[in-house]
Amino acid sequence: MVFGAIEAGGTKFVVAIGDASGKVLKRETYPTTEPAETMKSVERFFKQYEGDLEAIGVGSFGPIDVRKASPTYGYITSTPKLAWRNYDIVGALKKAFDVPIGFTTDVNAAALGEVTLGAAEGLSSCMYITIGTGIGAGAVVNGKMLEGYSHPEMGHIMVRRHKHDRYQGNCPYHDDCLEGLAAGGAIEKRWGKKGVELAENEEVWNLEAHYIAQALMNYSLILSPERIVIGGGVMKQRQVFPLVRQKLKTLIAGYIQLPDLEEYIVPPKLEDDAGITGCILLAVQTQNEA
Repeated sequence: MVFGAIEAGGTKFVVAIGDASGKVLKRETYPTTEPAETMKSVERFFKQYEGDLEAIGVGSFGPIDVRKASPTYGYITSTPKLAWRNYDIVGALKKAFDVPIGFTTDVNAAALGEVTLGAAEGLSSCMYITIGTGIGAGAVVNGKMLEGYSHPEMGHIMVRRHKHDRYQGNCPYHDDCLEGLAAGGAIEKRWGKKGVELAENEEVWNLEAHYIAQALMNYSLILSPERIVIGGGVMKQRQVFPLVRQKLKTLIAGYIQLPDLEEYIVPPKLEDDAGITGCILLAVQTQNEA
């Protein structure tokens, strides 16, 4: 008895087989090209396990339609990746495999992985934020992934621009939302170098922490997660974490009593496996609910 997992990213698809505990047993990675080409590789991988496959959990780049009553449930919708726009990924999988399929965002899946087996294990709620090429966030509350009329799009909240920041913003929709000012693409365009090349530049990371801390203040006041886990390529620069904690403390200004910030804002324990682990766990949940 095995469970399938698909972490569908804008750059690559990670597929895996895991057991009921969430352990990854085997995985492969394919580039995200045209849907027909990428999905052919995905189907070929799972066909090896067809007799033993109990369910598949999909954590996808978005925006996606997660409303089960919607006629476009299971679709990748208004993505800037034009070949995947309005693509019925769940429908394609259902045609190939007669098993239950769970569907959520890649960041919701990562949040599920971290709250179950990672940095928030043992807690009832957490947020997972990825800060990389873009910014996205997912949340688990009382064991359930946060969804409503759609899924959270917390990377596009508005933040106050730093008084010395003259960069116009990198988001094609909002210019200077959080993603537009603090994602990896914004760092590279503002400073002319990738973040990894700017590791020793304190000005870069103080500005980055200025925006991230504002976002965490908003998330903390609205959702009150028991832990905030921040991953993604930008946050591999671990020197950002103490800056974010200090700036968040200043912003909160004693209004509420946050948990110990060293334990409240942390990197992912599962590192780059948070998403694929969460997808396995989503498959297990989906099979149990079927």
